[in-house]
Amino acid sequence: MTTTGTTHEIELVIGGMTCASCAARVEKKLNRMDGVTATVNYATEKAKVSYTDEVSPDDLVATVEATGYTAQLPEPPATPDTGEAPPEPDEATAWRQRLVVSALLSAPVLLLSMIPALQFDNWQWLCLTLASPVVVWGALPFHRAAWTNLRHGAATMDTLISVGVSAAYLWSVWALFFTDAGMPGMTMTFDLFPSADGAPDIYLEVASVVTTFIIAGRYFEARAKRSSGAALRALLDLGAKDATVLRDGRETQVPIGQLAVGDVFVVRPGEKIATDGVVESGTSAVDESMLTGESVPVEVGPGDRVVGATVNAGGRLTVRATRIGADTQLAQMARLVEEAQTGKAEVQRLADRVSAVFVPIVIGLSLLTLAAWLLLTDDPVSAAFTAAVAVLIIACPCALGLATPTALLVGTGRGAQLGIIIKGPQILESTRRVDTVVLDKTGTVTTGRMTVAAVHVAPGEDTGEALHVAGALEHASEHPIARAIAERAADERALTEVEGFENHGGRGVSGVVDGRAAVAGRLSWLRDEWSLTPPAALVSAAEAAQSEGRTPIWVAWDGAVRAVIVVSDSVKDDAADAVAELRELGLRPVLLTGDNRGAAEAVAEQVGIDEVVAEVMPADKVDVVRRLQEEGRVVAMVGDGVNDAAALARADLGLAMGPGTDVAIEASDLTLVRGDLRAAPDAIRLSRATLRTIKGNLFWAFAYNVAALPLAALGLLNPLLAGGAMAFSSVFVVSNSLRLRRFSPR
Repeated sequence: MTTTGTTHEIELVIGGMTCASCAARVEKKLNRMDGVTATVNYATEKAKVSYTDEVSPDDLVATVEATGYTAQLPEPPATPDTGEAPPEPDEATAWRQRLVVSALLSAPVLLLSMIPALQFDNWQWLCLTLASPVVVWGALPFHRAAWTNLRHGAATMDTLISVGVSAAYLWSVWALFFTDAGMPGMTMTFDLFPSADGAPDIYLEVASVVTTFIIAGRYFEARAKRSSGAALRALLDLGAKDATVLRDGRETQVPIGQLAVGDVFVVRPGEKIATDGVVESGTSAVDESMLTGESVPVEVGPGDRVVGATVNAGGRLTVRATRIGADTQLAQMARLVEEAQTGKAEVQRLADRVSAVFVPIVIGLSLLTLAAWLLLTDDPVSAAFTAAVAVLIIACPCALGLATPTALLVGTGRGAQLGIIIKGPQILESTRRVDTVVLDKTGTVTTGRMTVAAVHVAPGEDTGEALHVAGALEHASEHPIARAIAERAADERALTEVEGFENHGGRGVSGVVDGRAAVAGRLSWLRDEWSLTPPAALVSAAEAAQSEGRTPIWVAWDGAVRAVIVVSDSVKDDAADAVAELRELGLRPVLLTGDNRGAAEAVAEQVGIDEVVAEVMPADKVDVVRRLQEEGRVVAMVGDGVNDAAALARADLGLAMGPGTDVAIEASDLTLVRGDLRAAPDAIRLSRATLRTIKGNLFWAFAYNVAALPLAALGLLNPLLAGGAMAFSSVFVVSNSLRLRRFSPR
């Protein structure tokens, strides 16, 4: 008996897709199967499929293959226990090779064909020699895709590219071998109308140059597409590769893949923690910034939990492994990034959507033109072929192929000058629709670096002396808070050497400064270990600081508590201006952080943000973005840490701060290289301007086709002139795109 109640999920790797319409066709075919729900992502070349017991994975693969594409089950995913991600083919490299060869061969063909003064005897045969490899080898991916589409009754831009290029080339070959076009001394000139005697021209420059332009577009698309899996690879690279395990009282270094639950391993200062576990012995400060984005290290001791891939910044620890491989927090975050990327719908290009109707119409119109001329006129057969070829050439999608990559190239080039990286055309539509921008606090709105915010001293004490004593003590420590105090003290006066320095395991430090016994650290430690009681005024100042999310460090010498130094993560100078600019763009800012609510609200008040979401774990950040989307908002996310990577990928638009982690940058759609938050509104304005340019390019490219096709069909347009008009449309598209170079930030 067949069970239909159980639902399974699988991820297929789809091959052979050349445009967004291919992904739509595969998705439509899969969803027609009973008990199957599928989402196909063109960028990642994967299909996420839910299916019942009535369907097998082999059935899914067979359905995809019947659609004209390849499908296979994915290789077992790399996890932190392997330390490596499977190698991926570099599609962009293959396109770049085709682009370089095709461009070198097409350039002389274009010059010889368009400039009569360069046309020597038998120049046309040299053009044939140079153009043939471009048409056959350079355009081979388009010919293959067109054949696949033909076998399944479909048509895309690849079909029109293949038909247009092939028609221009084959007509030229026929003209060279069977007409006077192959005779020595043959020249081509521009005439408004086709030759009255039906003498054919050759269109090798059309065939080769169109191929080169379209290959250029595919190369830049492939280069942008390849980054879709880089976030996952960067996440996996964070994991440790080896672990020092304690076995029979001896330390043994083993590959991370051999670590088992229950093993006890050693983590020395500066090393990565191999996997999730519980501290057995030792105390230290653990830097979790790569996972949490928060700059303050977490003090850990026996019984505390630690997370794999974080860095031990202090003393020696022994840790008992509790989770390994795919169960670790790092692996779970990797899955979050992958799921968020798979679920992000790619914006289908206007050219691909229209081509489903446009391509068959153009081919049909060309055939109809040929038939009409043969049946209804007494002109030579060559005149009928000339008109039919003119229809194909004038409709050849050179301008359509250039519309997106040229605008994207100019826009991204200008963005790079301004410290803004736009990763591809698929994200531009989101910038127009975004109405909410979520800002991560640490490293985005704030500097992510601890600084001294205030120094409070007991009555009769000197602020400079308090800083000097604390700075001398903390100068011997590597803790980020200690470094902040030492740097501030060094700015005031030269630090003296501390004698008898001791680090008391995350509670504080002690030593002798200028002959005085001094301590600095937590208040509870000063009370319990040193029996010191602070003045009431300092207690009030420390409580006020803590309510704002700041960290107080107590300083005592000569048997009395004499100062409290408040350390905090400071707000960036440009944050308030950036938030104001985002509001001008019609965006609603939201502050998101894993920090406590007091600190978050204090920062939000400084920069002018009304909505605050605080005390969230990394996975919760994704939930916050998802909740806002479910409320009907179109969300942009700005962040810099690994904990932001999944949320950046989940958001409709992800913006990563350049000084942040590689994972955040790879998961985002836009990267702000400078780390200047004011680049965020500039990035959105530039993206919107680039999108407007692309849409303008596409409109004029189609308008040109609509206006010129009737002229070509009526025989009023010389195919050579049609090729020139096609080239002019390309020049127009490029010129329109170059206007983006004048974009300037506020």
